[in-house]
Amino acid sequence: MTTAYPLRDRTPGPSRISVVAHRGASEDAPEHTLAAYRRAIEDGADALECDVRLTADGHLVCVHDRRVNRTSNGRGAVSALELADLAALDFGSWKEDEDAAWEAPDRQHEDPERTSVLTLERLLELVSDADRRVELAIETKHPTRWAGQVEERLVALLERFGHTRASADGPPPVRVMSFSARSLHRVRAAAPDIPGVYLMQFLTPRHRDGRLPPGVGIAGPGVRILRAHPDYVAKAHRAGHQVHVWTVNDEADVELCERLGVDAIITNRPKQVRVQLGLD
Repeated sequence: MTTAYPLRDRTPGPSRISVVAHRGASEDAPEHTLAAYRRAIEDGADALECDVRLTADGHLVCVHDRRVNRTSNGRGAVSALELADLAALDFGSWKEDEDAAWEAPDRQHEDPERTSVLTLERLLELVSDADRRVELAIETKHPTRWAGQVEERLVALLERFGHTRASADGPPPVRVMSFSARSLHRVRAAAPDIPGVYLMQFLTPRHRDGRLPPGVGIAGPGVRILRAHPDYVAKAHRAGHQVHVWTVNDEADVELCERLGVDAIITNRPKQVRVQLGLD
């Protein structure tokens, strides 16, 4: 059966699709490690995506899960651990062993850039040192015991790096993403120039026509939404919004996103996606 897709509509978006490295080049290196982000920059990613959580002593770290069990050799909630506790853990060896029976990692042969917990501050330094513009897409994770403190600390850190205000070149090189409309509202109230991305796992009736929460200009649907509702991209564009799609790894999904005219593809495989899109 032949699927009929809506016409490509890219009016609100950039001239080409932006490729965003999901947790870094996380197919090739452990997610959320400095090595994964260095690789993504080398691979030509236009932007880097990261998740942030607040430690017990107030540091923003790049960790996806609420608990560290899956991606380290430790246990416990990020919010209950201090940065020093996280720094003592191995956040990389699980990646090396994922195709074999898992064993406790041996730390003596580690590359710290592949195994150490990464703070958002260090990631911002990496981006600042890049020899070209590399944007950063930061996802706040909710619910959390720290509630609004996450956004407060985030905006303060971005202010230190000069990333909270638009310039003659356009908006800041960072954007904040969340499944929580309240989180995006907090960031917008503190730093109105920082773009917000409303992430969606499901397309609810209130958003099917392309509408987003007040003040949010970028839709962040999962790729499953586009498979089920390919007309959503055109609707979001007609409403004046960009569309950034996650997590797009399969070639067929990349082709779908290109055909529908999305503005950004968030992927674990930035180099391969760039090649498929003809950007390399």
